[in-house]
Amino acid sequence: MTEQVSENRTTRRTTTWQNVHWLWLSVLVIAADQFTKQLVVNHYALYDSTPLTSWLNLTLVHNTGAAFSMLHGATPWLFVALGVAVTLGITIWMVRNPYDKRLFAGALALIAGGALGNVVDRALRGFVVDFVDFHIGAWHYPAFNLADSAIVVGAVLIFVDMLFVSGSRGSNKETDPTSK
Repeated sequence: MTEQVSENRTTRRTTTWQNVHWLWLSVLVIAADQFTKQLVVNHYALYDSTPLTSWLNLTLVHNTGAAFSMLHGATPWLFVALGVAVTLGITIWMVRNPYDKRLFAGALALIAGGALGNVVDRALRGFVVDFVDFHIGAWHYPAFNLADSAIVVGAVLIFVDMLFVSGSRGSNKETDPTSK
């Protein structure tokens, strides 16, 4: 019994440290997000827009709300605190994740990086810089940025992992020691 507890602690510690390397992806997302936002802020005035295609514009927008401008006008520090708390939770989840679930860990790193990219904006500017304006005719999807894209891609990858990767592993009762 003592050997099993010791083995579980060692395995958990090893798994935790093996997943920490995914934080590079979070840092990359934050850096790329802040770089692209600063480029747009340096070259555009608020609401300036440049059509890139018939369905995509580069438009500088300040988002003082949450996703898709929900809770517009709420104090930015509420969103900073919430973003930091969520990112901390996601990071803990990522490092405690079994090491063989690499797609899942990478997806969590994308979400954490995206969340922190927007937290940096709120802490420094009081709002989030959005600039990608997707539209079809007169209909416009809410403007977004690279951090938002990382969050969405991370969420899609978690769904793919749950549906196709983790779901296909299943439980093998012959080799699963917990099934006895």
